Amino acid sequence: MITDVFTFDARFPLDKGTGSDAVHRNPVYSYAVTQLKDDSGLTGQGFAFTLGAGNDLVCKAAQFYAQQLKGKDIEELMAGFGVVFNRFANEQQFRWLGPHKGVVHLALASVTNACYDLWAKKRGVPLWKLLIDLSPEQVINTLDLSYLEDVLTKEEALQLLQQALPTAPARYGILQQGYPGYDTSIGWFNYSDDKVRENTRIAVAEGFTAMKLKVGSADPERDIRRAHIVRETAGSRVKVMLDANQQWTLPQALHICKTLQSMHPYWIEEPTHPDDVLGHKTLADAIAPVKLALGEHVPNRVIFKNYLQTGCAGFIQADAVRVGGVSEFITVSLLCRKYGIPVVPHVGDMGQLHQHLVLFNHIAIGHPALFLEHIPHLQKHFVHPVQVLNGVYVTPQEPGSSCDLKAYQ
Repeated sequence: MITDVFTFDARFPLDKGTGSDAVHRNPVYSYAVTQLKDDSGLTGQGFAFTLGAGNDLVCKAAQFYAQQLKGKDIEELMAGFGVVFNRFANEQQFRWLGPHKGVVHLALASVTNACYDLWAKKRGVPLWKLLIDLSPEQVINTLDLSYLEDVLTKEEALQLLQQALPTAPARYGILQQGYPGYDTSIGWFNYSDDKVRENTRIAVAEGFTAMKLKVGSADPERDIRRAHIVRETAGSRVKVMLDANQQWTLPQALHICKTLQSMHPYWIEEPTHPDDVLGHKTLADAIAPVKLALGEHVPNRVIFKNYLQTGCAGFIQADAVRVGGVSEFITVSLLCRKYGIPVVPHVGDMGQLHQHLVLFNHIAIGHPALFLEHIPHLQKHFVHPVQVLNGVYVTPQEPGSSCDLKAYQ
């Protein structure tokens, strides 16, 4: 059973220019870490992702949730985790601070992810294997499907998993092949044109067939110039994505996105305010067939539902360290499967946790194996850092979710 709980405010300053985008010029990659220790000597570790200030507030809220898990057996807890998630997410003392968003929801993500990590370690398997080996009924029992009943009932969610089950063995090859990655680090916002060009060359040489550039400059011509630098350096066969990090107003986005169509972006990511569902619909219709990628700052399954209902999202970027953790990530993945929209996660975890979740998405839900974002900047801080060879994620074999940080062992 869980005997002790701890939270840690972990912050990692970055090299100059690294991690910068149009909105966040000097980020400090930070994790609100939760540890759950059990009486067998195992420690489950999970976290939520922030960019510095306020990370301590997430830790304080996570401590509130985690304390309530003392005395619980992890197998019994996870057998009905959907009920626990619902209770925590609707905690009356915190609900006015959300609901289902902000500090309190990030705290729930940290605790939820620690639960899944401990569960996998208890069974002695990587998280991807634990999830894939669960029956459809067991998966559904870990989820909170409330507020989705108009588009996805429990019975429909179960049916999606059951339908994917017979063909799952045909998708097991991904475990040997590895999951394709894409390079997000070629073009941070504060990088010079020359550095963007050189980073693009390096990414191609390292085997990446997709990469992303940060846009959203005060001068749109800078974005257009840099986007064409990447396209010309990478070549026509490489997928190039553009990420504005919510910088543009809708009128600005309508103007510049049409101009950027000339370099054939694979997607344009977070073009405007993340809560403006109808604005994204207007933009998506205007720039088709170029697609929008949305979700880094979408905090919960209900808003994802709205994006899917309007049909404006070409790719969903749910992030298990930004929504309510693994449980809500899987819920969003099932929603996306119903609507036929691929999930390409944002990786606030640096890909550590999501390398497990995309394997589950592909094998157990039937999502296409497109690619997973790769950001290498914190690799040295993890006990089992992701391995990306020739642009491909190598399937992790260690028990757990790969989220153990060296400083918190």
